Amino acid sequence: MPNLKDLKNRIDSVKNTRKITKAMQMVAAAKLRRAQEAAEEGRPYTARMNAVLGGLAASVGGSESAPILLSGSGSDKVHLLIVMTGERGLCGGFNSSIVRMARAKAAELKAAGKTVKMITVGKKGRDQLKREYSDVMVNHVDLSGIKRVGYANAHEIARDVLDRFNDGEFDVATIFYNTFVNVAVQDPTEQQIIPASFEATDDEAGTVYDYEPGEDEILKDLLPRGVATQIFSALLENGASEQGARMSAMDNATRNAGDMIDKLTIEYNRSRQAKITNELIEIISGAEAL
Repeated sequence: MPNLKDLKNRIDSVKNTRKITKAMQMVAAAKLRRAQEAAEEGRPYTARMNAVLGGLAASVGGSESAPILLSGSGSDKVHLLIVMTGERGLCGGFNSSIVRMARAKAAELKAAGKTVKMITVGKKGRDQLKREYSDVMVNHVDLSGIKRVGYANAHEIARDVLDRFNDGEFDVATIFYNTFVNVAVQDPTEQQIIPASFEATDDEAGTVYDYEPGEDEILKDLLPRGVATQIFSALLENGASEQGARMSAMDNATRNAGDMIDKLTIEYNRSRQAKITNELIEIISGAEAL
């Protein structure tokens, strides 16, 4: 049984840990509010952009003049996996769920005889994947110094991906991220962005538009923006999911620390009572001996 001093030091240590986890929970809650607003405000724009591109893609169909971003390279031999995780930990299974999905996809592609390449966005994803896939990592995007992710960050990632596609480095690109549902639920998502795949929504299906100069020319201009928009949407969803996961994880850690303090306090009181009882017995025994 540990002595009273050890128990007292352990109780103080857990109390200090609880203060830290509580502070981190409050910080994550404040950041979550901003991140959630950004993700929710970006969804209508992304949905509308996808609807417009879906309508244009349906008009162009399988024509020979369709942009290569839409029609593809004609092969699916080389796949680029863009794995988006957080820069920091202490957020439960947020990072691991994305990495697990990317690993499963990479294993599936390799089993089918495909070539896999990776771009990691976020330190945690790179750290978890570099042991197995360091030889296929072609780039890493560090967002640790950015307080608030903007469209410019997504545009830089998209430009790098598009340049690699135009240089023939890969045939299919897929992004992996978490879609924010609520504080307790973040949905790991896999989304192909090259070749672009869009579906016209119901309100677009019955509407006919006349484009000038033409669908092909407009698609050539809009498709790169569509890729950047999808990446930006993924970054926003991932940011909100990370803060939600961290808030939930720190809340659980704070509760667990409280439970541990209660158990240690009971053990401390029992040990203290036992020590006092033993001292009283020794005093009484000594008095009777006299």
